[in-house]
Amino acid sequence: MNPTFYFVLALTVVLATNTYGAVLDINGDIIFRGSYYVLPVIRGRGGGVTLRGRGGELCPFDIVQESSEVDEGIPVKFSNWRPRVAFVPESQDLNIEMDVEATICIQSTYWRVGEFDEERKQYFVVAGSKTDGSGQDSPKSFFQIKKSGDDDYKFVFCPPACDSGRPRCRNVGIFVDEIGVRRLALSSEPFLVMFKKANVTEITSKTM
Repeated sequence: MNPTFYFVLALTVVLATNTYGAVLDINGDIIFRGSYYVLPVIRGRGGGVTLRGRGGELCPFDIVQESSEVDEGIPVKFSNWRPRVAFVPESQDLNIEMDVEATICIQSTYWRVGEFDEERKQYFVVAGSKTDGSGQDSPKSFFQIKKSGDDDYKFVFCPPACDSGRPRCRNVGIFVDEIGVRRLALSSEPFLVMFKKANVTEITSKTM
């Protein structure tokens, strides 16, 4: 193929990353499409993210953190960001989906913010559809990936802007419930993460 094409393509990527900022994996590579494990930056406080039934039941699923730091959990896929760039951009609304072949709950596994839990006074991150009842993308299913420090990342949830015109973003953190499950929830303290690329064999073997 014409070398000029590759030069223009590379230049386009550089300009786009300067505009939006690209999310990087643990090897320093730009994340495009594909599947990635979400791993904790701080060791000794659990492993990767996975699915778990709510309230001791098998279904429906919540998004939780593995209790063991050696368990990488289930990889995720990123999609539906608005900037017309090939890579996963920082600080832009996007959807996150658990990359699992099948689940016993027969449900979508997109991340979304659930209804307020009155008992625990928390908004938990649950698994479900990325759309609302009308078939449109739900604001509750969009998250952003933001830099935290030099190399770490965090997830934030930025609901539609209120009367002030500015969205009030909340960090996605960890809430340890009464039976010790490390559940993802909106929090003032972020869950600091890094991303590790998953291989095809690992992805196809994941079921719930």
